[in-house]
Amino acid sequence: MTTMTEGSVREFKMPDVGEGLTEAEILKWYVQPGDTVTDGQVVCEVETAKAAVELPIPYDGVVRELHFPEGTTVDVGTSIIAVAVGGAAAEAPAQEAAPAPAEAEEKKPEGRQPVLVGYGVSTSATRRRPRKVTQTPDPQAAPAAAAIQAEMNGHGPAPAPAPGERPLAKPPVRKLAKDLGVDLATVVPSGPDGVITREDVHAAVASDRAPEQPAAPAAVTPAPAPAAPASYDTARETRVPVKGVRKATAAAMVGSAFTAPHVTEFVTVDVTRTMKLVEELKQDKEFAGLRVNPLLLIAKALLVAIRRNPDVNASWDEAAQEIVVKHYVNLGIAAATPRGLIVPNIKDAHAQTLPQLAGSLGELVSTAREGKTSPAAMQGGTVTITNVGVFGVDTGTPILNPGESAILAVGAIKLQPWVHKGKVKPRQVTTLALSFDHRLVDGELGSKVLADVAAVLEQPKRLMTWA
Repeated sequence: MTTMTEGSVREFKMPDVGEGLTEAEILKWYVQPGDTVTDGQVVCEVETAKAAVELPIPYDGVVRELHFPEGTTVDVGTSIIAVAVGGAAAEAPAQEAAPAPAEAEEKKPEGRQPVLVGYGVSTSATRRRPRKVTQTPDPQAAPAAAAIQAEMNGHGPAPAPAPGERPLAKPPVRKLAKDLGVDLATVVPSGPDGVITREDVHAAVASDRAPEQPAAPAAVTPAPAPAAPASYDTARETRVPVKGVRKATAAAMVGSAFTAPHVTEFVTVDVTRTMKLVEELKQDKEFAGLRVNPLLLIAKALLVAIRRNPDVNASWDEAAQEIVVKHYVNLGIAAATPRGLIVPNIKDAHAQTLPQLAGSLGELVSTAREGKTSPAAMQGGTVTITNVGVFGVDTGTPILNPGESAILAVGAIKLQPWVHKGKVKPRQVTTLALSFDHRLVDGELGSKVLADVAAVLEQPKRLMTWA
């Protein structure tokens, strides 16, 4: 490593990924201390709650230190790597003085800023500024204001926010307060700069549940024996931490299951003609090099059904208490990956031809299997298809992807006895299941959509007659 005599050491922080995410796990470092890095070079791979992404360094220099080992979960805004830039001396980090809090807040970003792939640049500061105190001309109020300001700068817990002012709290704390029925405006913050912590929320709950009148003296009873700690057979059990994509998926499914009123309908359909068409399309030169399988025609059938019943393609706006009908279809395809279930979607699938749709499906599946699906590819979906048939399953009752109106489960396609033209014959048969949000889709609309999908798969010529 070359000794440098002038310059500075830059601290690269875990980027602000947005979308409500507050942390990421470092999966792999691609550099080590002493390595030279250049602007735009990928230095590590991290896993957020949505996907695994690679982080590029935004400047040239020499790696001085990796602050965290692989496998560590780091909060957004925390420095993860130090890089000597502009000829920084080896002792530069010890000589540099940390900027005063006020200076750190007023300093504006210069040049290129670190971003997390798929999210873009965030211009917001990584630390919260102190809550402002309303000034008053009343001289008698000055001491009180000074006391409040002193408390907010580390001399005791900050007071509850003023009426009409939004309390400061991280997303997980806000969710905890919502789950426990606590109004954050009534909570006294104890965190730095007036930020409400999880402990503050639990303290508010304990305060609300405390008895209002003094309890009558009671006979002294021996304290109950502490519960025995849970025991595990470590020799025959493996504990797997739930984090990243798996953790986010679990939380999303719980939220969806208990927020949207699910209804699921089923239909069993003869898809023999669809299977014959799949084989014919594989020989068509228009599909040379493309992935052609039953999922392609099932996806097209669903898109046709949505075009015939556009109200099914909608979302629920809880804040405005409105139904938002989408005039585009971002078709989600549930994909099982080593990191868990993800649901990337094909943007504007409604506008694609059959060959274009085949290309999009092939790219989506390949990217997901390689673990390279970007966060942007998993945002903005409107309806989803989950193909449980690849596992030999007949059907299921799928849970809606959060924010979407419907999800279609496709069961295994099997040769079964079927009445065809008055005779029992072996036919290719499958069962479809459509789950939908009953706030958006009533039974009639849901039934029409499912019936249309089945009709297209039974008679694929309807792809032309219904177009």
